[in-house]
Amino acid sequence: MFNGIIVIDKAAGMTSGDVVYKLRRLLKQKKIGHAGTLDPEVTGVLPIALGQATKLIELMHERPKAYVGEGMLGLATDSYDLEGKILAERALSQPVSDQAIKAAMEKFTGEIVQQPPIYSAVRVNGKRLYEYAREGIPVERPKRTVQVFRYDLTEPSQFDPEKGRQTFTYEVECSKGTYVRSLVNDLGEELGLPAVMTKLRRTASSGYKLQDAVTLEELADNLNHAEDYIQPIDSFFADYQQVDLDAALWQQVKNGAWIKLPLDADKVALRYNKTVKAIYRAKGQGLYCPDLMLLSNE
Repeated sequence: MFNGIIVIDKAAGMTSGDVVYKLRRLLKQKKIGHAGTLDPEVTGVLPIALGQATKLIELMHERPKAYVGEGMLGLATDSYDLEGKILAERALSQPVSDQAIKAAMEKFTGEIVQQPPIYSAVRVNGKRLYEYAREGIPVERPKRTVQVFRYDLTEPSQFDPEKGRQTFTYEVECSKGTYVRSLVNDLGEELGLPAVMTKLRRTASSGYKLQDAVTLEELADNLNHAEDYIQPIDSFFADYQQVDLDAALWQQVKNGAWIKLPLDADKVALRYNKTVKAIYRAKGQGLYCPDLMLLSNE
């Protein structure tokens, strides 16, 4: 059984569940889970936890995510992307200045309150929003507070005078739970124009980037070397303060005991035999208690 994290560069047209299903068949392993759902038409970084690494999934969700994408002014849909029903169209007689677009983007950085698209997987009374939408049942969408660290125009926007549409490219770095589709829709509202997301690609998630990723096709073609594409569990804790344990201290940690450490860190990664075995959290006065046990062998 493989233990670690494999970063998949997801293709368009697949759900995150599809990726997990295919990996289970390719790797002949059941204990697999993904961290951070990608909509079918969104491509890019999808971290997949294998074996013991599935214990990390909740922690993986907490890490910031980054995206590159494209939006268009002049059209709006109920799903906030091109898959939805058109709600509004307005031909632009002249382009919006890039300065105005940048200024509007700045208003959506920091801590903001978002309302997810009706076509999203957010649950209301045990039912997903997209299920209400498909059945034509009106429902109040919940609001959520998210953090947008960066929302930048990446190059000059493009205006098509014949169609009265204007496209723009952007980069977003944000917290978990942020809907980039909503950011594009809300940007349009701030500018007084309909807007829709036309493309989106995730470039980073859970601390992993596109350069760490492999496509399912590449993996399938190199199954005899699958381990070459798998990041060790320790890679997820690269930015944690790490402590190497001797045999006596490891015996205590293995039994879930609290330990005393001469440190000033909220969380520490405890290593034995050059491998992270547990994450401990501070309890004050140098005491640390178990937060996450990874491996109990050896």
